[in-house]
Amino acid sequence: MALSLIKHRLLDRAKQYSLLARLDRPIGILILLWPALWALWVASDGKPDALILTVFCLGVVFMRSAGCIINDYADRDFDPHVERTKLRPIAAGKVAPKEALVVFVVLCLCAFGLVLLLNIYTILLSFVAAFLAASYPFTKRYTQLPQAYLGIAFGWAVPMAFAAQQNQLPAVTWILYLAVMLWALVYDTMYAMVDKDDDLKIGVKSTAILFGDYDRHIMAVLQLIILGLLVTVGIMQQLGWAYYLGLSVAAGLSIYQQKLIFHRDKKQCFQAFLNNNWFGLAVFMGIFLDFWVR
Repeated sequence: MALSLIKHRLLDRAKQYSLLARLDRPIGILILLWPALWALWVASDGKPDALILTVFCLGVVFMRSAGCIINDYADRDFDPHVERTKLRPIAAGKVAPKEALVVFVVLCLCAFGLVLLLNIYTILLSFVAAFLAASYPFTKRYTQLPQAYLGIAFGWAVPMAFAAQQNQLPAVTWILYLAVMLWALVYDTMYAMVDKDDDLKIGVKSTAILFGDYDRHIMAVLQLIILGLLVTVGIMQQLGWAYYLGLSVAAGLSIYQQKLIFHRDKKQCFQAFLNNNWFGLAVFMGIFLDFWVR
């Protein structure tokens, strides 16, 4: 009986921790992974080091999971009042806040252990990544631009990838970083549009609120800038037709996303957010195929 209770307890904790880390919703892992893969392939001319690639893939899983946990910890007083988040483990009382912090620390330590396998330049940059990930959830209390801060955090995988592969940060690093920053700003604004009504009631800030009736127009301009920056990356790296084919697909997806958010329907806005996974894949396939066909 005692062993059965222990087993049940362990299985329940594993389930709650999995939900806490959003492992049941891998979209967050994917949209964080694509920019890392873009950067690794560009930095290595299509031949990323196997160890570096493994470290980044696993590190993305650990850090995205840790980011979800610290986000829920920061929002523990808000989430019970938001329809979409009220059943999350901390909000529902299934995981204690202090318990969640322990899991957060463990995941961060696992990610840092992986980074220690890389060069000193990447290790130093990882401290910036850790600060950005831990501080992002609190920005929605103090700034109207938490989605921009998310972009700064998510985009940091780009300089880390170049540092790991080249032990330097060439100019193209920052062009790609800016593209990723703006991309995250766009898709997280789409995500924020889903919670806009609840956020207004509880006082949480977001770009969906800041942009107001001009949200679609501002995001359209940002999407054009993102594609322009990615074209610039292609020119700087002398990428070929396959890359631009991938960008053409990504441009088509951007137009489709604008169609989805046109009426600001919550379900459609969420679908637009999810569609960014395919945007990231399209750009990556363009990069991958360009180096593969050479």
